Amino acid sequence: MSPRTDNGDAAASAARARPSRDSEQFAGQVRGMFDRIAGVYDLMNSAMTAGMHHRWREKAVDRAGLERGDSALDVACGTGDLTLELQRRVGPGGRVVGSDFSERMLDLAREKAARRGGAGWGSPIFEWGDALELPYDNAGFDAVTVGFGVRNFANLERGIAELTRVLRPGGRLVILEITQPTRRPLSTFFSIWFDRLVPLLGQLAGDPEAYSYLPESVKRFPPPEGLAAIMSGAGLAEIRWTVLAGGIIAIHVGTKPASSGGA
Repeated sequence: MSPRTDNGDAAASAARARPSRDSEQFAGQVRGMFDRIAGVYDLMNSAMTAGMHHRWREKAVDRAGLERGDSALDVACGTGDLTLELQRRVGPGGRVVGSDFSERMLDLAREKAARRGGAGWGSPIFEWGDALELPYDNAGFDAVTVGFGVRNFANLERGIAELTRVLRPGGRLVILEITQPTRRPLSTFFSIWFDRLVPLLGQLAGDPEAYSYLPESVKRFPPPEGLAAIMSGAGLAEIRWTVLAGGIIAIHVGTKPASSGGA
């Protein structure tokens, strides 16, 4: 086998490796992972949550407090389910942007929006964006949301600061994320499900590395009070959270104080 082929095999193997936060290439690894799993992303979400993820997204949008004609940004939008729910709430006179750094995810989100044809409440815009360096002006949105995405930020504090920056004073940041239950028996079930069954589902989906990364990312993510502290450090106020599904899901809400001006 030629050296060129060896290098190609090594590069392909590295591209499929499980993302590691200890690597300087972590963001690129996560992007590559989501590009790979985009085609099975919706199916896997439904399998892992028994379809409940749709209801959790609806609850997250409830917390955003949007009205008809408002504007919203959905960061790490994936295939666009939460983005489309935001658009439904603000109506055809509102403005919703779904942002993600996986082009394959964005392609699927656009296809999903096109199939729904706006349904009389308008269509969101889907565009590429880095959560750590958002391409939007200060104070440009009435609400900012992230659904199951902040665990994948290479720098959580910087990411929360960026989400806060583009939020208008008085607007809300809403974060929907997986969290670890602390009480038995649910904590035991959660451990078995995420440590054993989710990676098995990943093997069936053809990408065991990606779905081995998922439980690892949950374990490394701060508990609800830890995320609330980071949100407070970014300048948000009135921070509260709701735990759902027996402690597996948390929805955090923070409001940007009116005194923040356009910063």
